[in-house]
Amino acid sequence: MFPSSLPVPKLPNPETVPALRWGILGPGWIAAHFAKALRENGRQKLAAVAGRNGEKTRAFADKWAIPQVFTCADELYAARDVDAIYIATPHNHHFPDGLKALQAGKHVLIEKPLALNAREGAQLQAEAQRQGVLCMEAMWCDFTPKYSVLRQLLADGALGDLHTLIADHGEFFTPDHRIFNADLAGGPMLDLGSYLIAFSMMIGGAASRVQASGQPAEGGVNGQASMLLQHENGMHSVLNTTLFSNTPGRAVIAGREATIVLDGQFYAPGGFVLTASQGNKTLRWEEPNNRYVQLHHEADHFAWCIGQGMTDSSVRPLASSLLTLATMDEVRQQLGIVFNEEKSGHPAFRKR
Repeated sequence: MFPSSLPVPKLPNPETVPALRWGILGPGWIAAHFAKALRENGRQKLAAVAGRNGEKTRAFADKWAIPQVFTCADELYAARDVDAIYIATPHNHHFPDGLKALQAGKHVLIEKPLALNAREGAQLQAEAQRQGVLCMEAMWCDFTPKYSVLRQLLADGALGDLHTLIADHGEFFTPDHRIFNADLAGGPMLDLGSYLIAFSMMIGGAASRVQASGQPAEGGVNGQASMLLQHENGMHSVLNTTLFSNTPGRAVIAGREATIVLDGQFYAPGGFVLTASQGNKTLRWEEPNNRYVQLHHEADHFAWCIGQGMTDSSVRPLASSLLTLATMDEVRQQLGIVFNEEKSGHPAFRKR
């Protein structure tokens, strides 16, 4: 039955969210957005930052009023007045940096993707379980009010049987951008495609069949990938990601009883319309397009989990992150995409 109104987002009660002392590893672009979101929203505390470039790291600390500055990650891991560490280093450093933080007994929030592949992700999961600490992927969109409403609509059966998901995520990048750098696990899959795959897993669950087609780009990386996923519930996901061009970034979730059309970019704060298949009934979700301000939701949820004594997220458990990674692994295998760290001659491979 078509709902009379949209659900209210389910977010943690601020009174149940403890104020954690955060350490940031990697004072780059996304870390700056994270620091700004925490500084301006909620109760979370910025306690320390670590980076290899001392001048850059000190400037970051000055800008966001962070009291401790480290130029060695090990010093951050050992800091007793740091409760949780946010890993914001390049993609191919997420696994080794996250693993060391977990081994130090810290709660760890790892910027998406959790790791390069499902094998690395499983190692992080095992270490978190061994240490009895929380490890969570910072797939920030999952923790926003909009995604909460979407999950509730799906759980309530508002769309009926699900049949089709169509989504794209393409952005134009200049050749000097790190996404063209094979040494940094470049290509659109980890940066852009992870949003698509994670979204399709959230909507349709595991895929029983994956078909992928790709196109190479300069720098020895993949340039775009088109994917057709058949999910175990019968739903089809039609997905495209590219680093060559800007695309609308919209998404459609089509069920027998109703359809949701999400404005681009589908994963970011913004609107969507729920429309009944019959009867011309519609409901629209509206919110400010305040994008990275909403990064604080992932930190609030992370802190809430710790306050509840949880060692896995109820919104994005590691099982969901591993499912996303395993699906991306299958796409990459079909397209012949192998990251440097996965090659047998690479130093990082020999350390695994």
